[in-house]
Amino acid sequence: MTLTKTAVVRSEWIKIKSLRAVSGSLAAVFAVTLAVTVLVFATVGQAEAREADSDPLFSAFYGLNFGQIAAIGFGATAVSTEFMNGALRTSLAAVPSRGLLYTAKMAVIGGLALVVGLATSFATLVVGQTFMGEYAIGPGDPGVLRAAFGGGVYLALMALFAAGLTTVMRSAAAVLSLLIPFILIVSFVIGDIAGGVAEYLPDRAGQLMLHGQHPGSLGPWTGLAVTSGWTFAALLAGWWALRKRDA
Repeated sequence: MTLTKTAVVRSEWIKIKSLRAVSGSLAAVFAVTLAVTVLVFATVGQAEAREADSDPLFSAFYGLNFGQIAAIGFGATAVSTEFMNGALRTSLAAVPSRGLLYTAKMAVIGGLALVVGLATSFATLVVGQTFMGEYAIGPGDPGVLRAAFGGGVYLALMALFAAGLTTVMRSAAAVLSLLIPFILIVSFVIGDIAGGVAEYLPDRAGQLMLHGQHPGSLGPWTGLAVTSGWTFAALLAGWWALRKRDA
């Protein structure tokens, strides 16, 4: 059984590596975040730091706002390929256990997203601060290492959140059209209207790891726990959908 699990995990890794749309979206997490970081910090980084209400810790990870879109795209496309051209039937013919197939796929997606997410988060910190001069922050400053680690974990959680939803909806396009507007627009609208309730949304809660101040009811680790709860719920829904629906 151990050998079987290892073989299934390896096969899921091969799928992701061999599909350009999937591997490209994973690479985009790093590339997009770093590109935005360089562009923003090289132009307006120090000017923003001079603002009285600036949060230098959150600003240091500004690029992750765009990297999370790529992470969501990775999680969605990695799963949606199973629902194209009968691919799921082929996968189930090779791995009859739906639970094993699903667990292996999510483990690979989560593992890759975590590795790339951590590399992205720490690289964003290092690259961005090279442009900040006297306003630069470093690993010795309060909350910096926590934010760098939390940023990577947050990206992985968002990738898995999208993967679980895609298993339920069977369409990357549907998930992306739902999550991207929600994160970029709806989340902020809800925050303006509902106030503290917005802290419990999956994106807002997880991003508390990146903030230096936490005036609301959630702290950085409890916020990450809330996002983990959303992700677990999405993964559980995906597991149920895959077990109950026809291939």
